[in-house]
Amino acid sequence: MNSKKPYSIAGVGIGPFNLGLAALLEPVQEVSAVFFDQADTFDWHPGLMLDYVTLQTPFLCDCVSMADPTSPYSFLNFLKQSGRLYKFFIRENFFILRKEYNLYCKWVSEQLASCKFSHQVSSIQYEEGLYAITVNNLSHKTKEVYYAEKLVLGTGTRPSVPGFITEEMTDRVFHTANYLYKKEELLRSNSVTIIGSGQSAAEVFYDLLQQKRDDLKLSWYTRPDRFFPMEYAKLTLELTSPDFVDYFYNMPAEMRRKILSTQLAQFKGINYDLINEIYDTLYMMSVGDKDINVKIQPTSQLDHIRKNLDNSYTLEFTQVEQSRKFESTSEFVVLGTGYKYEEPDFLQGIKDRIARKDNGLFDVGRNYSIGCNANDIFVQNAEVHTHSLISTDLGMGAYRNSYIINQITGREVYQIEKRIAFQDFGVEKQAEVPLEMLS
Repeated sequence: MNSKKPYSIAGVGIGPFNLGLAALLEPVQEVSAVFFDQADTFDWHPGLMLDYVTLQTPFLCDCVSMADPTSPYSFLNFLKQSGRLYKFFIRENFFILRKEYNLYCKWVSEQLASCKFSHQVSSIQYEEGLYAITVNNLSHKTKEVYYAEKLVLGTGTRPSVPGFITEEMTDRVFHTANYLYKKEELLRSNSVTIIGSGQSAAEVFYDLLQQKRDDLKLSWYTRPDRFFPMEYAKLTLELTSPDFVDYFYNMPAEMRRKILSTQLAQFKGINYDLINEIYDTLYMMSVGDKDINVKIQPTSQLDHIRKNLDNSYTLEFTQVEQSRKFESTSEFVVLGTGYKYEEPDFLQGIKDRIARKDNGLFDVGRNYSIGCNANDIFVQNAEVHTHSLISTDLGMGAYRNSYIINQITGREVYQIEKRIAFQDFGVEKQAEVPLEMLS
């Protein structure tokens, strides 16, 4: 398409959040939408698609249900159409398998003509009141230009690795996102070390633990002082609410940073059952005082990795409570060091239309807009610093998409819950008591 007939909105990236937006926009007749992704098809974290791993949010956190339970793109309808609804009913488990969630998202994407895979956005310019989006059609080896009135950026996060990891190391030192591609090599090796205290590191450790040979040394180091479980208490889960977003958004930046540092246990911990399964497996392996050839050590900060002449690696640590340096050697190192948002290069063409804070981060409005002059550029999962860590939560995807759709259309297409929490997070202005009255 090379004419200037514009779409109402163009999305870049088709992960779960933009896929949900595409699905919720499908019945909205006054909005024309197109979404681009350079991948051949929807495929969510394929390097960690372990058979038995579940999502950490209930099945209602699909693409659409929390915005429109009647949508034909719901997970329950996927089960019905695939003949698995009664099996799911008998299973009696709200937490669905990650591989089944991936199949569900593929099913949704295949029904939406607005989703264009193998389409790589190379640049975006602003021309005569429209965004001109240059797209490489990877299947046809052609270049096309699309026009849109508004943008939504859903390019997602990228694996984060320490800066001291060099290119020559990456064959044997790699992120958990690549685990399944390397698993067989790991199991054939003599030693594997896992770094990280989150869910991905725990999943990799547990998977290897169940299949390792007796002579394979398996090590797990983390910086926190313990392997802490994610919090699932119901009052804690109220932090994943519009109420908390409002409270957090209106905080000063320094207080937001402080709050984020305390939220890690809720969002960055390990599934409670998985921690127990790891312990039970270790216990069974140790029966008869058997040497299980496993080392687990928290409170250990990875400072550096250096490559040895025999292609193994020496890991340099600090035991942070004792302030002691120590080293460990391993053939392979798997980094469960999380993910971070990276701005795509194509934003350079519209950098003057993006609002930023003094530190260079997006100045994200409460309505998820980052446009300087109008509500015409929206972000998905790039607003942790303004909207809290629940920005990454699948359960809030439909809420955010409802918000964006209502902004685009100028009407309430989807009802947005204003208050869902029983607890109050802040003090109303009219109830505030001046500090001098308290002294």
